[in-house]
Amino acid sequence: MRTRLAVLPALALVTAQLLVPTTGASADPGVSVTVNARAGLETVGDTAVGANHAIWDTTLGTPEVADLMKGAGVQALRYPGGSYSDIYHWRDHTAPGGYVAPNTDFDHFMAGAQRAGAKPIVTANYGTGTPQEAADWVRYANVEKHYGVKYWEIGNEIYGNGHYGSSWEADNHPEKTPAEYATLVKQYAEAMKAVDPTIRIGAVLTTPGDWPDGITASGDAGSWNQVVLSIAGPVVDFGILHWYPTGSTGPESLSKTDRVADFVRLAREQAARYAHKDLPLSLTEVNTSYGMNTQPGALFAADAYATLLENGVFTVDWWNVHNGPTSFSTVAGQPDYADFGLLSSAQCLADGTTCEPPLNTPFAPYHALTMTSRFAGPGDQFVHASASDPLVKVHATRKRDGGLAVLLLNQDPDAAKTVALDYAGFTPAAGAQVLSYTNGATAITTTTGVSGSATLPPYSLTTLVLRPKTSTALPATPSRPTASAVTDREATISWTPTAAGVKYEVHRQVGTTTQQWGETTGSSFTVHNLTPGTRYTVNVVARDSAGRVSWSSPPVAFTTATPATSTCAVAFADTNDWGNGYVGSVDITNTGTTPVDTWTLAFDWPTTWQQVSSGWSGTWTQTGTTVQGASNSDNRVIAPGATTSTGFVGAYQGPNVPPTSFRLNGTLCTTR
Repeated sequence: MRTRLAVLPALALVTAQLLVPTTGASADPGVSVTVNARAGLETVGDTAVGANHAIWDTTLGTPEVADLMKGAGVQALRYPGGSYSDIYHWRDHTAPGGYVAPNTDFDHFMAGAQRAGAKPIVTANYGTGTPQEAADWVRYANVEKHYGVKYWEIGNEIYGNGHYGSSWEADNHPEKTPAEYATLVKQYAEAMKAVDPTIRIGAVLTTPGDWPDGITASGDAGSWNQVVLSIAGPVVDFGILHWYPTGSTGPESLSKTDRVADFVRLAREQAARYAHKDLPLSLTEVNTSYGMNTQPGALFAADAYATLLENGVFTVDWWNVHNGPTSFSTVAGQPDYADFGLLSSAQCLADGTTCEPPLNTPFAPYHALTMTSRFAGPGDQFVHASASDPLVKVHATRKRDGGLAVLLLNQDPDAAKTVALDYAGFTPAAGAQVLSYTNGATAITTTTGVSGSATLPPYSLTTLVLRPKTSTALPATPSRPTASAVTDREATISWTPTAAGVKYEVHRQVGTTTQQWGETTGSSFTVHNLTPGTRYTVNVVARDSAGRVSWSSPPVAFTTATPATSTCAVAFADTNDWGNGYVGSVDITNTGTTPVDTWTLAFDWPTTWQQVSSGWSGTWTQTGTTVQGASNSDNRVIAPGATTSTGFVGAYQGPNVPPTSFRLNGTLCTTR
């Protein structure tokens, strides 16, 4: 949680000529953009675009701020604000040790949230509170006042209570272990749901790849997530992640969204492994470290929200509505105050002369949230999109009304980008509505354009809103399929039938393209000849007798196993993790009938930010993402049935995704 404090005119949508490069900016020769409407991703919910609201913000709940939140399309507001949540007592509106602004109590917050049309997300006090205090809050909110608060978090960043050596979060419990937190979360959930069984309870998790994820403290049975999910996972309804990626330049900070898919997937896999359920995930705090009030912050916000939502996170909440300045710099020609707020707090720095703009002036990320909410509304489905230029980020949604929206982010601060768009599974009409937010602008502008091409100004956000060339009734969309009977070579894909007389096409996503595996009139399909140790993402579409094709189902992802039988087997384990590195233990077993004399073990890292830094009982090298360990004179011979142990020290700067398959002298081994 980032703290400080802190408050303007509603967003204007202006009609203007745009998509014209700024004076002196050179357009690049052309960027190819592909949008595949048959490669369906996740569907947008009704809390997708959110923000944090804090009790030290003197403008919390005011009509002016509420109207700005509504103008940006903010659908969720989180209260009472980060680490203050663990010292805040709602009934007497106090936070011992912290500042509480006047008129920021729960009722004032709810008045603002209701005026904004935003759903509340409330963090109950774990650090200095009790289950009974939280249950009384639920009773007041939902029984006495009928506010209908659905989402309740238990504590803020409780792993910051000193248990792992760093302490910023209040926690008065004698034990500060993940086991103690998880045990009490169960008590909170029981007490709160006894008042209103319809509420949803969230537990604090660590974000994979971020400290202290993966660390096992002395005396604990495992890492924070392992322990919390094992104990509290069965009774909670969602997991809570926070994400503050680092970066001191635009390229560094903007590149960090490539971590999202992996950390979301790892968190889900942890929930499946330890809580034995598919646990919905929220990301209730996010911000960037560079250009917080200027165009890098806007580009990061739009890309982060879209990437998180298309990977199934149900709410993304910016930190914060107001926060206050911390330093001054000029970023991309614009004044930046290193203020985590969406809106100016009109405060001055310590020099007394460097001051923010008037109260409630929107900063650039505010406009990015506005763009995101217009591009991806409740009920819209994300579909796969990509660009040939790494400086152009693309996201696309299939709209509830049958249209399509394409969000194009030009991350080049100096050059315009000309893009040519190609569509699969959707035929757009020639024209397009164009929304654009450019560097230094004070509003989103709207104009008309074409569906097949656009010119993106430097450092800009552009959305094309498209209509279908022809509008016809389509078959019903199949539900999310499931994958079962997964082996190293086969998997059965199943779904719920939508109607009689339709055929179902089964498609694999391969980047922006899709491969049709087959079709059937039934409700399942078994695919053969898969590659062992490989992750697959699959969609189903329905096609009626007239050839009309439905929207894509949401995806199912699965990973094929390694061979059940092989002449080798490998057991890999992370035996000691310290947050950005770990000790990797590797046991190689000869399961064949002849000795192995001199060996090389090879595997591929799933990401570009993982590496081997050193090793033992072998010579370890890395080229690109491929790692090889070679035998030494002491362990070069592995007799049939024998095992040799080796290992390495690994390093990572993002989610630490374990390798899935290993090859011994070129032979794919069984992974144990």
